[in-house]
Amino acid sequence: MAAPTPLLKDELDIVIPTIRNLDFLEMWRPFFQPYHLIIVQDGDPSKTIKVPQGFDYELYNRNDINRILGPKASCISFKDSACRCFGYMVSKKKYIYTIDDDCFVATNPSGQQINALEQHIKNILCPSTPFFFNTLYEPYREGADFVRGYPFSLREGVPTAVSHGLWLNIPDYDAPTQLVKPLERNTRYVDAIMTIPKGTLFPMCGMNLAFDRDLIGPAMYFGLMGDGQPIGRYDDMWAGWCCKVICDHLGLGIKTGLPYIYHSKASNPFVNLRKEYKGIFWQEDIIPFFQSIVLPKEATTVQKCYLVLAKQVKEKLSKIDPYFDKLADAMVTWIEAWDELNPAGASLANGKK
Repeated sequence: MAAPTPLLKDELDIVIPTIRNLDFLEMWRPFFQPYHLIIVQDGDPSKTIKVPQGFDYELYNRNDINRILGPKASCISFKDSACRCFGYMVSKKKYIYTIDDDCFVATNPSGQQINALEQHIKNILCPSTPFFFNTLYEPYREGADFVRGYPFSLREGVPTAVSHGLWLNIPDYDAPTQLVKPLERNTRYVDAIMTIPKGTLFPMCGMNLAFDRDLIGPAMYFGLMGDGQPIGRYDDMWAGWCCKVICDHLGLGIKTGLPYIYHSKASNPFVNLRKEYKGIFWQEDIIPFFQSIVLPKEATTVQKCYLVLAKQVKEKLSKIDPYFDKLADAMVTWIEAWDELNPAGASLANGKK
């Protein structure tokens, strides 16, 4: 009997940012091999990155980014995993899954290997419930449902734009927490998926993440980080805050929970502290900024919403630091570059209110 066709085989790209040989793909081969990979090589473009045989992939290094985007390449970070968002931009598929090269296949409490990609696809293809919290979490899973008192008018749910997965072993902690708890490991497998309620922000981690490119792609900009920038390790956070505000406005959902991956190695907390230092202070102003944003009714597409956000960042956050002036300009450049590479996509990014 022929093996079943993998879900969304021709509609999903896997985006991996890296500076090293991708031996980790061997472990993922049973789950990833049927899919197309987009590898974004960071750092020295003259270095050759080895990819295990049998994978269908395209690889872009800094020279390729400069060639494809020209002067607009300035919006893509260098020497930082934020460069992964270039892969989102050049993809021609409807869905994206992105994973870091230090993320391995996890096992569930029964000892079975977890097909993280398959679970993300299930999350994305299933509606979200951002307007009313279901106390049994994901109501569409087998063995669960909407509980008593859940309004019938909201049980249809809304389209899911983002699926945010979690990590066993090394948790995604900031540098101060890493320094205080150097030996802490996450061994708790929580078998739950939930929709993040409307009006609630969350810290989005980019190392095990899937999204619908047509619904939210242009908002998945990982900002200006790394080389020449005063901040790092806030790339996915920034994208998450922007996406959440836009999803809330357009009536789209974001889920968090399953699937888990196994995060194999901790990054250096002292290096992380240097990258995060300013962000730890700045986020005390950034979060209230995102919490208070009201997008206008005329902002009916992701691009329109994002340009409004860029304008507000310039007006309200530049007083914290000139960096935000630069970031706001890069946000506009990103949208221009996105629309150049995705001319048809401009009309697809409509959400429904």
